[in-house]
Amino acid sequence: MACPVKYRTMNTFWKYYSGEEIAPVPTIFVGGNHEASNYLWELYYGGWVAPRIFFMGFAGVIWFGNIRIGGLSGIFKSRNYYSGHYERAPYNESDIRSIYHVREYDVQKLMQIEEPLDIFISHDWPRGITDFGNSEQLLRHKPFFENEIKNKTLGSQPAEELLKKLKPSYWFSAHLHTKFAAVVQHGENGPITKFLALDKCLPGHNFLQVIEIESDAGPHEIHYDEEWLAITQAYNPYFPLSRKSVQLMYESGRTARPGFPSPVCEKVYERIQHEAF
Repeated sequence: MACPVKYRTMNTFWKYYSGEEIAPVPTIFVGGNHEASNYLWELYYGGWVAPRIFFMGFAGVIWFGNIRIGGLSGIFKSRNYYSGHYERAPYNESDIRSIYHVREYDVQKLMQIEEPLDIFISHDWPRGITDFGNSEQLLRHKPFFENEIKNKTLGSQPAEELLKKLKPSYWFSAHLHTKFAAVVQHGENGPITKFLALDKCLPGHNFLQVIEIESDAGPHEIHYDEEWLAITQAYNPYFPLSRKSVQLMYESGRTARPGFPSPVCEKVYERIQHEAF
């Protein structure tokens, strides 16, 4: 786990992991930058880390009842973005950090989603989200964010791209240890995304907020998403497991143009359309 040594202690999660304790409500989460990454890697595609506690994987889409939820784990670091998932246990001091860095491969899978999402969860904030909320209040609480906001470097570029593409009704994040809300209007008369980030779980901090989202009567159970399963299957032959950059979006040796897919991506998308429904 990448964290100061003083925090590497056995606390209470083992009780949930072993089943001695059961989470009081169904809990869904994505990974951040202070996780037991060796265990989460075993659930790359998502799965149960404990009874009633579900990890969304390094990227994923699921249903909770009739609510469709997407998620992206980790934080953005440009130096690792185009690499594959090359880290292997036991991790050295570099790998223990790079393993939770977002990869283009996982982002590109999410970029293929066409059906609407109700909720998206990321650890990083989408870059530029501060333009859509009370940035003055944010800077009063976190004045050292000022230069990053001015330089458009606060937050994740891939998350910004996903926000613009997916346009979910809600987007929830964490990471920057402060509460911040924003409302993003996608084009004139377009859909709206309500963004919320919360503080870390400490007394006196804004770490909890209850939001009511309309849903069917139930049962409220987690189940797989057919479109996401098709995307995962189509991309699986190109799953990168080395440091080598993966060329999925653009043809190698050609100037990249956004939205102009390589032959590989075209074949993947044909399979998605054929297999999804």
